[in-house]
Amino acid sequence: MFAAREKQSIGRKLREFCWPSIGVRRAWAYRMHRLARMNVSPHTLAIGFAAGAFASFTPFIGLHFILAALTALVLRGNLIASAVGTVVGNPITFPFIWIASYNLGAQILGMSAKDKVTLTMDEYVGFFTDGPIAFLITLWKSVEPVLWPMVLGGLMLGTICGLICYFVVYGTLNRFKARRSPS
Repeated sequence: MFAAREKQSIGRKLREFCWPSIGVRRAWAYRMHRLARMNVSPHTLAIGFAAGAFASFTPFIGLHFILAALTALVLRGNLIASAVGTVVGNPITFPFIWIASYNLGAQILGMSAKDKVTLTMDEYVGFFTDGPIAFLITLWKSVEPVLWPMVLGGLMLGTICGLICYFVVYGTLNRFKARRSPS
Protein backbone atom coordinates (compact mmCIF):
# COMPACT_ATOMS: atom_id res chain seq x y z
CA MET A 1 0.00 0.00 0.00
CA PHE A 2 2.80 2.44 0.88
CA ALA A 3 5.49 0.96 -1.35
CA ALA A 4 7.15 3.02 -4.04
CA ARG A 5 5.80 2.58 -7.56
CA GLU A 6 9.26 1.97 -8.95
CA LYS A 7 12.16 0.50 -7.06
CA GLN A 8 14.90 3.11 -6.56
CA SER A 9 18.42 2.41 -7.73
CA ILE A 10 21.30 2.51 -5.25
CA GLY A 11 22.55 5.73 -6.85
CA ARG A 12 19.15 7.36 -6.42
CA LYS A 13 18.96 6.25 -2.78
CA LEU A 14 22.42 7.66 -2.11
CA ARG A 15 21.54 10.93 -3.84
CA GLU A 16 18.30 11.19 -1.84
CA PHE A 17 20.20 10.49 1.38
CA CYS A 18 22.82 13.18 0.68
CA TRP A 19 20.54 15.78 -0.85
CA PRO A 20 16.81 14.96 -0.53
CA SER A 21 14.61 15.95 -3.48
CA ILE A 22 12.02 17.29 -1.04
CA GLY A 23 14.65 19.66 0.32
CA VAL A 24 16.96 19.47 3.31
CA ARG A 25 14.68 21.60 5.48
CA ARG A 26 11.61 19.49 4.76
CA ALA A 27 13.55 16.24 5.23
CA TRP A 28 14.81 17.55 8.59
CA ALA A 29 11.25 18.51 9.59
CA TYR A 30 10.00 15.06 8.55
CA ARG A 31 12.63 13.32 10.68
CA MET A 32 11.83 15.59 13.64
CA HIS A 33 8.11 14.79 13.27
CA ARG A 34 8.86 11.08 13.28
CA LEU A 35 11.02 11.45 16.38
CA ALA A 36 8.49 13.68 18.13
CA ARG A 37 5.67 11.20 17.61
CA MET A 38 7.57 8.57 19.54
CA ASN A 39 6.26 8.09 23.06
CA VAL A 40 9.55 9.17 24.63
CA SER A 41 10.60 12.38 26.36
CA PRO A 42 12.28 15.10 24.28
CA HIS A 43 15.30 14.86 26.58
CA THR A 44 15.81 11.16 25.84
CA LEU A 45 15.40 11.69 22.10
CA ALA A 46 17.74 14.69 22.08
CA ILE A 47 20.42 12.75 23.98
CA GLY A 48 20.10 9.89 21.49
CA PHE A 49 20.40 12.22 18.50
CA ALA A 50 23.38 13.99 20.10
CA ALA A 51 25.05 10.60 20.67
CA GLY A 52 24.68 9.85 16.96
CA ALA A 53 26.09 13.23 15.98
CA PHE A 54 29.01 12.69 18.37
CA ALA A 55 29.75 9.26 16.90
CA SER A 56 29.81 10.75 13.39
CA PHE A 57 32.94 12.71 14.29
CA THR A 58 35.00 9.63 15.08
CA PRO A 59 37.23 8.33 12.28
CA PHE A 60 35.89 4.79 12.66
CA ILE A 61 33.82 4.49 9.49
CA GLY A 62 31.48 1.53 9.65
CA LEU A 63 31.24 1.64 13.42
CA HIS A 64 29.25 4.86 13.78
CA PHE A 65 25.94 3.09 14.47
CA ILE A 66 27.54 0.90 17.11
CA LEU A 67 29.38 3.81 18.73
CA ALA A 68 26.20 5.91 18.67
CA ALA A 69 24.19 3.11 20.28
CA LEU A 70 26.80 2.53 22.99
CA THR A 71 27.02 6.25 23.72
CA ALA A 72 23.22 6.50 23.85
CA LEU A 73 23.06 3.53 26.23
CA VAL A 74 25.64 5.09 28.55
CA LEU A 75 23.85 8.46 28.50
CA ARG A 76 20.39 6.82 28.65
CA GLY A 77 19.33 8.18 25.30
CA ASN A 78 17.06 6.70 22.67
CA LEU A 79 18.73 4.11 20.41
CA ILE A 80 16.63 4.91 17.36
CA ALA A 81 17.38 8.62 17.73
CA SER A 82 21.08 7.78 17.99
CA ALA A 83 20.91 5.99 14.64
CA VAL A 84 19.12 9.00 13.11
CA GLY A 85 21.75 11.31 14.62
CA THR A 86 24.53 9.65 12.67
CA VAL A 87 23.15 11.42 9.59
CA VAL A 88 25.27 14.41 10.70
CA GLY A 89 28.18 12.50 9.20
CA ASN A 90 27.44 11.88 5.54
CA PRO A 91 29.38 11.90 2.26
CA ILE A 92 29.02 15.67 2.04
CA THR A 93 30.18 16.48 5.58
CA PHE A 94 32.82 13.76 6.10
CA PRO A 95 35.67 15.52 4.27
CA PHE A 96 35.15 18.65 6.37
CA ILE A 97 34.83 16.62 9.58
CA TRP A 98 38.01 14.65 8.85
CA ILE A 99 40.09 17.70 7.96
CA ALA A 100 38.89 19.67 10.99
CA SER A 101 39.36 16.68 13.32
CA TYR A 102 42.86 15.96 12.07
CA ASN A 103 43.99 19.60 12.17
CA LEU A 104 42.61 20.15 15.68
CA GLY A 105 44.10 16.90 16.98
CA ALA A 106 47.47 17.59 15.36
CA GLN A 107 47.51 21.10 16.84
CA ILE A 108 46.70 19.77 20.32
CA LEU A 109 49.40 17.11 20.05
CA GLY A 110 51.90 19.67 18.75
CA MET A 111 52.33 17.90 15.42
CA SER A 112 52.65 19.48 12.03
CA ALA A 113 49.49 19.01 10.01
CA LYS A 114 51.53 17.86 7.01
CA ASP A 115 51.86 14.18 7.94
CA LYS A 116 50.43 11.98 5.22
CA VAL A 117 49.11 8.47 5.06
CA THR A 118 51.18 6.64 2.49
CA LEU A 119 51.14 3.08 1.33
CA THR A 120 53.50 2.23 -1.47
CA MET A 121 52.81 -0.41 -4.07
CA ASP A 122 55.61 -2.57 -2.61
CA GLU A 123 53.91 -2.45 0.79
CA TYR A 124 50.58 -3.36 -0.79
CA VAL A 125 52.13 -6.27 -2.70
CA GLY A 126 53.57 -7.37 0.66
CA PHE A 127 50.05 -8.47 1.60
CA PHE A 128 50.31 -11.26 -0.95
CA THR A 129 53.98 -12.10 -0.48
CA ASP A 130 54.59 -11.55 3.25
CA GLY A 131 51.11 -12.43 4.48
CA PRO A 132 48.24 -10.46 5.96
CA ILE A 133 49.82 -9.94 9.42
CA ALA A 134 52.88 -8.22 7.97
CA PHE A 135 50.61 -6.14 5.76
CA LEU A 136 48.46 -5.08 8.72
CA ILE A 137 51.57 -4.09 10.68
CA THR A 138 52.77 -2.00 7.74
CA LEU A 139 49.31 -0.49 7.32
CA TRP A 140 49.15 0.40 11.04
CA LYS A 141 52.55 2.12 10.86
CA SER A 142 51.25 4.14 7.93
CA VAL A 143 47.89 5.10 9.48
CA GLU A 144 48.94 5.60 13.12
CA PRO A 145 50.38 9.13 12.72
CA VAL A 146 47.04 10.31 11.34
CA LEU A 147 44.67 8.20 13.44
CA TRP A 148 45.50 9.55 16.89
CA PRO A 149 45.11 13.23 15.94
CA MET A 150 41.81 12.38 14.21
CA VAL A 151 40.54 10.53 17.26
CA LEU A 152 41.49 13.34 19.63
CA GLY A 153 40.15 16.10 17.38
CA GLY A 154 37.04 14.06 16.57
CA LEU A 155 36.23 13.52 20.24
CA MET A 156 36.50 17.24 20.94
CA LEU A 157 34.57 18.39 17.86
CA GLY A 158 32.04 15.58 18.34
CA THR A 159 31.37 16.72 21.90
CA ILE A 160 30.76 20.28 20.70
CA CYS A 161 28.53 19.10 17.85
CA GLY A 162 26.67 16.75 20.19
CA LEU A 163 25.92 19.58 22.62
CA ILE A 164 24.69 21.83 19.82
CA CYS A 165 22.54 19.03 18.40
CA TYR A 166 21.12 18.28 21.85
CA PHE A 167 19.87 21.83 22.31
CA VAL A 168 18.57 22.15 18.74
CA VAL A 169 16.71 18.82 18.82
CA TYR A 170 15.43 19.34 22.37
CA GLY A 171 14.08 22.78 21.51
CA THR A 172 12.55 21.58 18.25
CA LEU A 173 10.83 18.62 19.90
CA ASN A 174 9.52 20.73 22.78
CA ARG A 175 8.01 23.25 20.36
CA PHE A 176 6.50 20.47 18.28
CA LYS A 177 4.98 18.72 21.29
CA ALA A 178 3.65 22.03 22.65
CA ARG A 179 1.84 22.69 19.35
CA ARG A 180 0.39 19.17 19.25
CA SER A 181 -0.79 19.03 22.85
CA PRO A 182 -4.43 20.01 23.40
CA SER A 183 -4.70 23.14 25.51
